[in-house]
Amino acid sequence: MASFMDSNPALKELSSDLKRRMDQAVATFQANLASTRTGRASVHMLDQVKVECYGTHMPINQLGQVSTPDAQSILISPWDPTVLKDIEKAIQIADLGFNPQSDGKVIRIPVPAMTEERRRDVCKHLNKVLEEHRTAVRNVRRDGNDALKKMAKDKKISEDEEKRAMEEVQKMTDEEIRKMEELSRKKEAEVMQV
Repeated sequence: MASFMDSNPALKELSSDLKRRMDQAVATFQANLASTRTGRASVHMLDQVKVECYGTHMPINQLGQVSTPDAQSILISPWDPTVLKDIEKAIQIADLGFNPQSDGKVIRIPVPAMTEERRRDVCKHLNKVLEEHRTAVRNVRRDGNDALKKMAKDKKISEDEEKRAMEEVQKMTDEEIRKMEELSRKKEAEVMQV
């Protein structure tokens, strides 16, 4: 379906800006989901961990090879062995419930099976993160509606155009929120699966 806002030159820029900002909120939510712990080990569990080394904070995957040799462990092989201790320290500080073990060359992280209580906590956390991102999308909608009201007030668009554009912004908002809720449902099912 062709977008009313995209076909109207006065609204085209606003439409693409709103779409970009909403997509960004969804992408951030997806990244958050990827790093959320399920019952299986995943290299993405460490995505949020930043290691302080070389005078800056770097993600672990930029410091070495991160792999999952089996469903219950993560293996980190740093390219520079001198950062081993820094990586280990960063994982402990991140408080993900992991106990990294180093042999001087690689770091092994046993991923303990999740308890029922832990699974529920993760789901609660997922819902909190989902709500934060829903709010972010709604804030983008509010900004869009404010801009539309201003355009109508300044006579750049008619009242009918304002109304149609607001309906479109609402559809865009509903679609993005629906995407995030779908992603969240899938992740929750993954987390609760024993």
